Amino acid sequence: MARRGLLVGTAATALTLGTVSFADAATGDDAPDRTRTVRGTLPTGSPDYVYLPVEVPRGVREIAVSYTYEKTPVPAGTQGNALDIGIFDERGTELGGRGFRGWSGGARSSFFIRADEATPGYIAGPVRAGTWNIALGPYTVAPEGLPYEVTITLRFGPTGSTPKPVYPPERAKGRGRAWYRGDCHLHSVHSDGKRTPAEIATAARAAGLDFINSSEHNTYSAHSAWDGLWGDDLLVLTGEEVTTRNGHVIALATDPGTFVDWRYRARDNRFGHYAKAVRRAGGLVVPAHPHATCIGCHWKFGFGEADAVEVWNGAYTPEDEIALAEWDNSLVVAARTSKPWVAAMGNSDAHREPDKVGLPQTVVLADELSREAITAGIRAGHSYIAESSAVTLSFGASGGRGLHAGIGERLRVDGDDTPVTVRLEVTGAPGCTAHFVTDQGTLFTATLPESGTGVVEWRTTPVYAAYVRAEVRHPSTVPGLPGALAALTNPVFLEG
Repeated sequence: MARRGLLVGTAATALTLGTVSFADAATGDDAPDRTRTVRGTLPTGSPDYVYLPVEVPRGVREIAVSYTYEKTPVPAGTQGNALDIGIFDERGTELGGRGFRGWSGGARSSFFIRADEATPGYIAGPVRAGTWNIALGPYTVAPEGLPYEVTITLRFGPTGSTPKPVYPPERAKGRGRAWYRGDCHLHSVHSDGKRTPAEIATAARAAGLDFINSSEHNTYSAHSAWDGLWGDDLLVLTGEEVTTRNGHVIALATDPGTFVDWRYRARDNRFGHYAKAVRRAGGLVVPAHPHATCIGCHWKFGFGEADAVEVWNGAYTPEDEIALAEWDNSLVVAARTSKPWVAAMGNSDAHREPDKVGLPQTVVLADELSREAITAGIRAGHSYIAESSAVTLSFGASGGRGLHAGIGERLRVDGDDTPVTVRLEVTGAPGCTAHFVTDQGTLFTATLPESGTGVVEWRTTPVYAAYVRAEVRHPSTVPGLPGALAALTNPVFLEG
């Protein structure tokens, strides 16, 4: 049976279609499957989210949903059709509520949910009676509109039991206080990635990583997918890439099973609420690829709620150069006003081959290989970013009466004119140059030995440089533009 989707209500960012009813469905363990199909067309200017209510009767063992939509040809430069999908159960669609049961964006054309299992991206559990809502997200709509078709199938029978989720432990054996390498922005088959969690864990170990963070788009379904994949050598953190229409943010190392809502824009003034929710769940708020050019990727929420910012995302590009410059500008403000500063980090955002897990990776000084220690190190900026595990850095400043400060720390000397020595040790960067960047710009550059291993020193004063950070760059391939990064440190602040 097919029916048309009628618009029965609107809101600032959401709209509700007519309800799909299975009131005439026979119930019971031997009842036949029942299917309904809804067709409609979403116009240009549609709200960000469109809800299709489905009345689910008692006795349903499984709900299965499939959908299609027309990808209407459009002229070059015109947005075509793209439609995302997810679902909320009988507990409702309230922002931040308990009704969330899964999201696959545009990565899948179908999904199912039942007590013992669900499609990756979706949350297994009983299909309880009540009004469920299929969430459609018209990401882009062609000028002619977006024709769609949604098919819902209910399967009846015994509900079954839901396995208790097994989550990763919060601590791995580690090496005590040490520098630990991690990649905190990764995608698997639980969102729009192609790798399984097992394949990601294998790739992480091959890349020399000590920790990773599960960060699927708008779902926490992968949090329980790492059983048997962690170990003494690999800490698995759980999080989410909160994918709004005004930018993406990594909820890093939240409590397993935490859902962070994404259904708002900057103008709705809701981001601060969810940033606080991330921190209440033990996580960090990390704006991702803030200058990415994909639709909806450019970060518009500001950095007032950020615990760190991703300035390097995957293979180094001009987008990263812009993010790096914006972050450096924020350091200038922090140094001159003594306000708190936001640390930089880098992640691969790897989805599939040939994306490299661990390109780049954030190297964190932590007391142990644990969730608490790693997040503390990232938040404090006791970290640097490297293109691979082959690159290692040691960076710091010393001056005055034998005082020393390392990455992310403050060196306080007796006066603004007190000489300070900045020292960088590098390995694994052949053919690269070292750059010392300050609030006055890049003030010192040195060519590293061909081996890629060397020591660079520079003398300055707090009055001349309020902070110093190091960049290691490959040779430029485009005249007038800097070479790609091989490594980058967070700053050392100098105070007289």
